[in-house]
Parts: sequence; structure tokens; C-alpha cells
Amino acid sequence: MNIFKDFQTNIKDIITSLSNDGSLPEGLDLKNITAEAPRDASHGDIATNAAMVLVKQAKMKPRDIAQLIATGLEKHENVEQVDIAGPGFINIRLKTNFIQNQVAVILDKGLDYGRSTYGNNEKVNVEYVSANPTGPLHVGHCRGAVFGDALATLLDYVGFDVAKEYYINDAGGQINTLAQSAYHRYLEALGEDVGEVPEGLYPGKYLIPVGNALVEKYGDSLKGKDESEWLEDLKAFASSAMMDLVRDDLETLGIKHEVFFSEKSMHDNGDIQKGLEALEEKGLIYTGVLEAPKGKLPDDWEERPQTLFKSTQFGDDVDRALKKSNGDWTYFAADVAYHKNKMDRGFNRQIDVLGADHGGYVKRVQSVLIALSDGKATLDVKLCQMVKLMRDGEPVKMSKRSGNFITLRDIVDEVGKDVVRFIMLTRKNDASLEFDFTKVTEQSKDNPVFYVQYGHARVFSVLKKAQETIKNIDVSDISLKNADLSLLNDESELQLIKAMFNWPRIVESAATSHEPHRISYYLYDLASEFHGLWNKGNDRVDLRFIIDDNTDITLARLAMIRAFSNIIASGLNILGVEPVNEM
Repeated sequence: MNIFKDFQTNIKDIITSLSNDGSLPEGLDLKNITAEAPRDASHGDIATNAAMVLVKQAKMKPRDIAQLIATGLEKHENVEQVDIAGPGFINIRLKTNFIQNQVAVILDKGLDYGRSTYGNNEKVNVEYVSANPTGPLHVGHCRGAVFGDALATLLDYVGFDVAKEYYINDAGGQINTLAQSAYHRYLEALGEDVGEVPEGLYPGKYLIPVGNALVEKYGDSLKGKDESEWLEDLKAFASSAMMDLVRDDLETLGIKHEVFFSEKSMHDNGDIQKGLEALEEKGLIYTGVLEAPKGKLPDDWEERPQTLFKSTQFGDDVDRALKKSNGDWTYFAADVAYHKNKMDRGFNRQIDVLGADHGGYVKRVQSVLIALSDGKATLDVKLCQMVKLMRDGEPVKMSKRSGNFITLRDIVDEVGKDVVRFIMLTRKNDASLEFDFTKVTEQSKDNPVFYVQYGHARVFSVLKKAQETIKNIDVSDISLKNADLSLLNDESELQLIKAMFNWPRIVESAATSHEPHRISYYLYDLASEFHGLWNKGNDRVDLRFIIDDNTDITLARLAMIRAFSNIIASGLNILGVEPVNEM
């Protein structure tokens, strides 16, 4: 049950009725009308901008419109009071019994409270991580991995049909370098004195097992052979081994993709050519000469006729090249084919999660989808900023295993999956993030993952203590649903309940904006309300969750905090974090 959405619908119905009886003009556009929690809790429980939205359309004073709507809202069975503030904002105060009864609603729904059909089973493709298969995942990949996985789970939670996809960049020059690096480790495994890894190859120790595996498979049969004789075999072998490594790394974060899509497969089966033919059929490909880029020219820049896509017709800054001077496809040509492939698989709604260094990529690929779908398909590109790893405020040294970067596994091994996932979602994806190993393991309010998980664990501690303290008390969810919730009348208790029934609105807004960090923000704020109430109980005996000689009030408060734990668990599940029962 989404109270805010229900009231939004009710407000629109009131306006429609007012239009029908002539109090308001007909044909009013109601799509921008909202119902949400006021920024200041003293203003009430629900605020709507309805009157302000309709001013220009109705050609009336906003307070006059507000008064008409307020009169309708006052008739609502769950409304205690309606106030008009400022130029025409409408604030709604709900009846206390309605607020109290939301505890039973939450308990009845359990972990499904907040789940919805908002997405209407629409197919969404979320592509994330998609790191080159040339080594283990590093901390930069870690943030994108967590963000993409949480976003996919969030969209599924609100009713989208979500596919989690990984794009394997296995067709570029980096795969040649990988094969050459693996061959170096192969010779090393054979006992050859190969010296240090040559500059330009991948130096990480993670390739040593690949070299050993090559010896097991080929013996010394590749030794001394020309590169042309072993390159293709080693490209396939090494990239497969690296993808196994990537999958293992992702597994430590609790991430499993449903689809692994190979770039090489598009080169092999002619999909890239087909993608360009689709653009050509629409008259969107031509041969032309691009202007030189502004500033210092790249070393490989040459002014020459190129095969170009008319991306500027769809919002891009310049038209984009599809072929290199040697006749090979550009990376962009592969992007065209890949996003067309996703569209052909039924994904008119696509999300790409990329590193911040891909900012120049956004407009060109969005233009492809617009062009190929005639505007029916959409692409949202979410750029994730790098993570700065710290320890006691000092930068963390590089990983010996990787050769030149800190691996995802290094981080997870030290602090655990749950900490990594939660902290990676405590900032918006395009904001900078510091990850201090010392701070994220502190047991304090300043550590959000501890603070939230501790709230969940505290509830189960209280339930256990209640069973030990009060003879024959039944703390099952069935029993708690039938508690006398009218006893929850302290303002702190009502504030906690109000924070709880805001959950469905938060979930939907986070899904709509593709911002899973809103979930972590909400969980922290909700946990703060709970811990605040706990602390009040330390000062006031009458506010404690367990009152030894009053089973009724105890059951009511246990029902309230059990509902709280359900929402915390649901939110943590979306983030991919375990809701622990003990700490």
C-alpha cells in the first residue's frame, strides 16, 4: 500500500469532480500533481502541489483552487485536518488511528511491503561491470558492479522484467596484449629465463596460473613458434580464464549476471555490418571529413574521408566515425550493433552503467537508439565516479597481486561483502566516494551499514528478551498483527510509523530516478528514528519496548518494531546486504 500514491489518485479524482460540476475548467492536465511527505513534519503528514500546478491552466488564484480541493479532502475518512499554506500549498494531517493501523498493514505484507507492479512487467536491460577480460576486477569496477546490481534488483522489486547483462570486450587490441602476456607466463612456467614482464604487457601475478594451465594443455608445443601460430588459441584461452576470474570476483560481492554477451560474436556473425545497414536504410550514414578536435590533436589524428553516422541529428556534438583508416570497425560501430541487438531482443528500455571516463560516450549511443527505434527506445547511461580508498585518512597502497591496482577481492576479503555493498551506495553514483577501511568497520552511528544492521539486530534481541521476561507471550507475526495498536500514541512512536509508511514512495521514486542510493539514505534515517526511540526508553521507563507488567502495550510496541525490521530487511535485500539478526 502506497499511501501517497493513493492520496495522489484521490486528489486527482477530486479535481476531476470539480471540473465536472463547473467549479474548475475541464481538460486540466494533472500529470505533475504530487502527494509526498512535507519537508517539515510539523506541517502535517502529506503535502500536495495540486493548486500551484493548476494556476495557469485554471486561470484562478491558487488559494481559491486550494480551498476547493481542501473541501474535498476533508471528506476523506482518514483525514483529520487540511491546511492551506503560503500561496496555495495543501497540507494534510492524517487521523491517528489510521497511522497506527499501518503497523498491521506492514506486518501483513511482510517483506513484500513496498513491492509493486509499477513497472508493469516492462523489459529492462541493465548492463553493468563489462570490464575488459584482461585481469581481476579493481575498486573502480566494484562501485559500478554494486550500483548496477542494486539498481537491477530495485527495478525488479517495483515490477519491471529485468535482465542483468555483462558485455565482454573480447575483440579489441587488449585481447592481443592479454594473449601475449599469457604466452610470457607460459614460457616462464616451462622454466624459461624470460626476465621481467616486458613493458606494454600485463604484469599482474594473476596470469601465472594461466601460464601453468597452458603448460598442462599444450606442454612445450607452443615454445618457439611464431606468434601467428598461437595467438588466436591463446586469445580464447586467456580471455576465458579471465572471465572465470571475473565471475569469481563478482561472486564474492553476491553478483550473478544472467547474460554474458561477447563483442567478438558480433564480429564473427556479421552483426556489426547489419547494424550499420539498419542506419544506412534510414539515410543516416555518409562519407565525410570531420573537423579536427579542439585543443591538442591526438597523435593518430588525420584529416581523411570517413564513414560517418549522422549522430548530430539526435543531439550529439559531432557525427561519429564507424571505420578506422585500416578498414576495421571502430568501437562505436560495435556499440551500434550491440545496442541494436538488445533492442532486437525486446529491450526498448536500456541502462548502461559505466565508469566516469566514459562521459563522452553517452550522447553518441543514445543517438543510436533514438535513430534505430524512431524514438521508441531509451538509454540511460549512469556514470560511476572512482572510489578513493583510505585507511585512517591515508591512501591505501596498491595490490601486489594485480600489479598496478587494488582489486575488488582485496576489499571484500578485508571488510566483507555487506560493508562494501552498503558503503558503495551511500553516495549518488556520479559523486565522489571515499572508502576508509577504518571508518567502515567502526561500530558507531557514523558507520551507516553498522547503524542500519544494528537496528535490525536490536529488534530480534528485544523479541527474544520479551519471551524471556513475560511468561507465555506470543511474539509471532500473527499475534503481533492483532495487537492493540491504539496504544501507540506517543509522538515518537507515531513518527516512526510515519517514517515506515513512507517506504513504498521511496522505493518507487528511487526506481523512477534510477538512484538506489536513496534506499540507503532512507534506511539510515529510518534506523535513526528507531534508535532515537530506543534511547528515549532509556530515559523514560514508560516508553520502553518491554513493560513487564503490561503485555498489551508490550505487544503493540513489539508489533511496531517488528514492522520496522521488515522494512529494514526489504531495503537491505535490495542493496544486496544481509539483514543480520545478531551482532
